[in-house]
Amino acid sequence: MGPGWRAASAALVGGSVAIFGALRRLALAVPQPAAVRSRPGRVWRWRNLLVSFAHSVLAGLWALFSLWHSPELLSDIQDGYSVSGHLLVCFSSGYFIHDTLDIVFNHQSRSSWEYLVHHAMAISAFVSLIVTGRFLVAAVLLLLVEVSNIFLTVRMLLKMSNVPSPALYEANKYINLVMYFAFRLAPQAYLTWYFLHYVEVQGQGAFLTANLLLLDAMILMYFSRLLRSDFFPSLRKGSVGRDVDGEKFLID
Repeated sequence: MGPGWRAASAALVGGSVAIFGALRRLALAVPQPAAVRSRPGRVWRWRNLLVSFAHSVLAGLWALFSLWHSPELLSDIQDGYSVSGHLLVCFSSGYFIHDTLDIVFNHQSRSSWEYLVHHAMAISAFVSLIVTGRFLVAAVLLLLVEVSNIFLTVRMLLKMSNVPSPALYEANKYINLVMYFAFRLAPQAYLTWYFLHYVEVQGQGAFLTANLLLLDAMILMYFSRLLRSDFFPSLRKGSVGRDVDGEKFLID
C-alpha cells in the first residue's frame, strides 16, 4: 500500500466517523419508549444502541455481500484482497472510533469498559490491516459477527423498552441463538484454528493471533451470559435489584 492509498484510507475512516456522528444526531429524533424516557440513565444507552444497530445492519450485509461476490477470497485469508473488503474495514473502523468517543465523552467508560477494550482491539487490528493490506479477508470474516449483532441489539432494545410482547422477545431469543452460532462462534472458531495452524507467530501475525485469542475469551464469556439470561435464568447471580441503565454490554 502506497502513501496515497493510506491517506485515502485514513480519509475514509474519518468520513465513517462523521457518518456515525450524524446517525447519532438522527437517533435523537427517534421516539423513545416510556420505559426509556422515565429512566434518564437509559436515554444515552438507547441512542447508542440505535447507532450500533445501524452499523450491524450495514456492516453485516456488506460482509455477506463481499464474500458472496468474491468467494475466491476464502482461499487466501492472509493475502487475499478486495476493494469492497478494504472499504468495509475502513467503514467499521470509523464506527468503533465513533463509539469509543461516544462512550468516553458521555462519561460511560466505567459501565462500558468491556466495550472500550473490545474497540481498542478492533481499531488496532483494523489499522494494521489497512496499513499492510494483509489479513483483510480475516477481518471480513470477523465482521460477519455483525449479522448476529442485529438480533443481539434488538434483544437489548426490547429489554430496555419493556415491550409488552413476550412472543416477539421469545422469537428473537431463538433467532439470536442460531445467529450467534452461525455468524459469531463459527467464524471465530475457524479463524482461531487457521491462525494457530497457518500464521507465523511473529510481527503482525503474532499481534493478530493474540487479539483473536483474547476475543475468543470475551465471546465465550458473553455467550455464557446470554445462555444464563435467556435460557437458564435460575443460574443468574447478583442481578436482582441491579441498576444497569448505563451499561451498554450484554447483561443478565
